[in-house]
Parts: sequence; C-alpha cells; structure tokens
Amino acid sequence: MTENKRKHLRVRSLNLLYFGVYEKDVLIKQGIGRTLDVSESGIRLETHFPVDPKNIVHLSIGLKDELVEIKGRAVHTVPGRSGKYEIGIKFNRIKKSSLEIVKIYITAFMEGKKRKGK
Repeated sequence: MTENKRKHLRVRSLNLLYFGVYEKDVLIKQGIGRTLDVSESGIRLETHFPVDPKNIVHLSIGLKDELVEIKGRAVHTVPGRSGKYEIGIKFNRIKKSSLEIVKIYITAFMEGKKRKGK
C-alpha cells in the first residue's frame, strides 16, 4: 500500500481552463484544458500536450462564477484518455484572494457531497 503524501484534500472538479506554458518568461505554448481535481496546493488537469517540469504554467480557471489566476509547475505528466495528457500541477504562486476562492470551492463541494449522502 502506498502512503498518501498530500497535505490538502483533493476534490473532483471538471472546469474549463486556459493555460500558458512559459520558459524563462517567454510563452512557448498555450491551450485550453479542463480540471480533473483540485486542492489548495495543486491541480490535476487534462491537456492535448505534455508539459515539461522545467516550465512555469499560468492557469486561468473558472471555478463557479469566479476566475482564478494561478502559477505552478508540472510535477508529473501521464498519458490519459484519447491521446490527451493528465498533468499534476503544484502551485508555486497564488494570490491570497485566489486561494480563498479555491478554499470556498472545495468547501462547497464537500458540503454538497454531505447533503447527497456520499
């Protein structure tokens, strides 16, 4: 059995996002993807191309009625379904206001699960 090393609760999340991949402050790729799950310290997303861990990723994510801007770095990339990639992003720069939106989103998700009895 593997040990769970995560510090924060991760919730399933299917939201569209825009992302840009930067190398030394130069945009080298950009695209549209979707979130698969989200936590206070990272996100797993689905994209059409892999992301190199040496690059910085800028994310613009629609969480409910809010747009959240986050910067992070890919910690792993694995082939996903239908030729797409699943990328784990660890946040390295997130504004306090954006982090609060992420926390509210996670709390609302968990409260919704409790009401449904799951």
